[in-house]
Amino acid sequence: MEYFDVARILTTHGLNGEVKVNVITDFPEERFAEGMHLSLRSDTKRVLTIEKSRPFKQFWLIQFKEITDIDQAEKLRGQILVVSEEDRGELPDGVYYYKDIFDCDVIDEETGKNIGKIVDIQSPGANDIWLVREDSGKEYWIPNIADVVKKVDVAAKKVYVELMEGLRDED
Repeated sequence: MEYFDVARILTTHGLNGEVKVNVITDFPEERFAEGMHLSLRSDTKRVLTIEKSRPFKQFWLIQFKEITDIDQAEKLRGQILVVSEEDRGELPDGVYYYKDIFDCDVIDEETGKNIGKIVDIQSPGANDIWLVREDSGKEYWIPNIADVVKKVDVAAKKVYVELMEGLRDED
């Protein structure tokens, strides 16, 4: 089974076993929702159930049902929390995991030609941008917006795009 990193446990918080975590996921509200199951990367058979969680400064505070005091929480310090593929759930339409988009072939929707591969993803603001590298080595960024990205076929590792004028900086 595949696992995905969601947080690193930094320290204990209070005496009742609550922990402060550094978030590694794009979906903390879903990953840290009451009843969600997380495991430790170092021991994926050990399942922890979220009792409650809340944002705290730039971190999150999480209380697990199985951890009831500071001594138990202290043993988790430095551990990476992971979610299993089956507990990860479905994403809304038009939202993708980075690992599903990375290395996809980019296809020109109009001509059907392969124009490159997605080699990097950044989140500078309202929408992600994807770096396309052509076979020639030329690279340029495309925004993940409906006007440009027409269809994503995760299973086939293909992204169909309509390149607006100026995106490729043609001479």
